[in-house]
Amino acid sequence: MIDISDLHKSYKMGQNSLHVLKGIDFKADEGEMVAIMGSSGSGKSTLLNILGMLDEADAGTYILDGKEIKDLDETKAAIYRNKFLGFVFQSFNLIAYKTALENVMLPLYYQKVSRKERQTRAQKFLEQVGLGPWATHRPNELSGGQKQRVAIARALVSKPKVLLADEPTGALDSKTSYELMDVLQTINNQGITLLIVTHEEDIANMCKRIVHLRDGIIVSDKKVTQVKASQYVE
Repeated sequence: MIDISDLHKSYKMGQNSLHVLKGIDFKADEGEMVAIMGSSGSGKSTLLNILGMLDEADAGTYILDGKEIKDLDETKAAIYRNKFLGFVFQSFNLIAYKTALENVMLPLYYQKVSRKERQTRAQKFLEQVGLGPWATHRPNELSGGQKQRVAIARALVSKPKVLLADEPTGALDSKTSYELMDVLQTINNQGITLLIVTHEEDIANMCKRIVHLRDGIIVSDKKVTQVKASQYVE
């Protein structure tokens, strides 16, 4: 599903250059649930941005579902993103004046799906994350956990093969975090590949594999016995 080889990324900092990723080799098979960990500045968000085609590597290869991702113009990158990838961010990134349903419908609008089909699919995914009754609520009427569930439903509505989550529980308390991880584990059990950037050990242990980055290289990559989030959810 994902195959990265000898990936490098640097950023210009005035006269200097900051080498953020220093030859990353990484693979993720279909249906994996991988936590990416590392201290601030280790390169984990940069790696996720490259995986999500929000940024480009300077060197190395990135193969997604058998296709090499390189030299894509914004139109082609958008097509691949819509086809393969869903995104969840710490800050939710919901549109304040739109209802939960309208927020979830948005990716389908850009895919030119009919309005009726958009509504039907968006409602289905809101129900999947336990928010069916909140469809007409705007973000300011929702809790942090509910906002993140709307964001997950929006990420899923395009039926991506890979879900990329950058600190999805970072703005949530422990109880809400575990409820959210229960949702993400359920999604993963349906066959969607999940890559989750987190700095929280308990969240990482709810994945099936933990990758540690330090100073732009992978220093450990191990499969773990997954802790089921449902045991912490009432």
